[in-house]
Amino acid sequence: MTSAVKTRLVDAFAAQSAKDSLQATKIPRRELLPDDIQIDIQYCGVCHSDLHQVRDEWGFSVYPIVPGHEIVGNVTAVGTAVKKFKVGDMAAVGTMVDSCGDCAECNEDLESYCSGNIQTYNGQDKHTGSPTFGGYSESIVVREKFVLQMPEGLDAAGAAPLLCAGITLYSPLKHWKAGPGKKVGIVGLGGLGHLGVKIAKAMGAHVVLFTTSESKIADGKKLGAAEVVLSKNTDDMAKHDNSLDLIVDCVSAEHNLNDYLATLKRDGTLVMVGAPEKPLPVNVFGLLTKRRAFAGSATGGLIETQEMLDFCAKHKIVADIEKIDIAEVNEAYERLLKQDVKYRFVIDMKSIKKS
Repeated sequence: MTSAVKTRLVDAFAAQSAKDSLQATKIPRRELLPDDIQIDIQYCGVCHSDLHQVRDEWGFSVYPIVPGHEIVGNVTAVGTAVKKFKVGDMAAVGTMVDSCGDCAECNEDLESYCSGNIQTYNGQDKHTGSPTFGGYSESIVVREKFVLQMPEGLDAAGAAPLLCAGITLYSPLKHWKAGPGKKVGIVGLGGLGHLGVKIAKAMGAHVVLFTTSESKIADGKKLGAAEVVLSKNTDDMAKHDNSLDLIVDCVSAEHNLNDYLATLKRDGTLVMVGAPEKPLPVNVFGLLTKRRAFAGSATGGLIETQEMLDFCAKHKIVADIEKIDIAEVNEAYERLLKQDVKYRFVIDMKSIKKS
């Protein structure tokens, strides 16, 4: 780390404490180092983890905090050592902006599991020593290695949520080999789950959506689910006992995992990608009796994230979104808590100049 790196101020929206709303402010961005890329942000998705961290619900937030790790924008400057990007290219940034580069995880292209991983926001910039600030801002500076190429044909606004929600679903579906001949359950039809249904369907799996909302049955089928199960209905759940190869659970609220474990075949796996605030109890006999596995998955590494973007471009997959101006973000957080969005808010960052 060197404190000699120069910075410049840019417009952003930040929370000053866990009790504060997001408000307009200025934040520092470092001047370009040789392998840096500067991106003017066009769109930034609103992830549920943004809300968790702004309100310090996970207990490790650092203030002021500028959220946002689903970033799509236009390259406006490149450092002298940059090779893959030029001014005018479309580019994307996801959940991380650096890592140690030396550990087993980094050497296996699994940077998201590096213990020295630096998050896009609420991390520490190793060059300036200051906090990292996310995509609720007019621009960002990121090392070339951590900038992703936007495939042609992907709508920029709809693609923004792919940088977190998309890879969060793509990675476990690929790792646990979702595909033809596999029956895959997706729990929850929200920002994560609706992309899970689309991606699992595109991989060739038979997709079963589990939802608590009768109103989401039609949407689930339209998005690609072959079956939709109302998880509050014990008879409907029982019909699927011992039938699924894989379940990806996208729910970030308290819910009964054991009902879903019962639907897995022998050697099936339930993977958590949702992050509930409180621990969820698991009946160990539900695992033992069928050699089932209970696992977790974070976002993917850089190579896998680029692969996901290319896959989504090939299969014409983007998020179902509602565009908002940055001034509406606090209201969007309240609506997010009420699940009042289909299915992802995306901020039009041009609006920051009006705020």
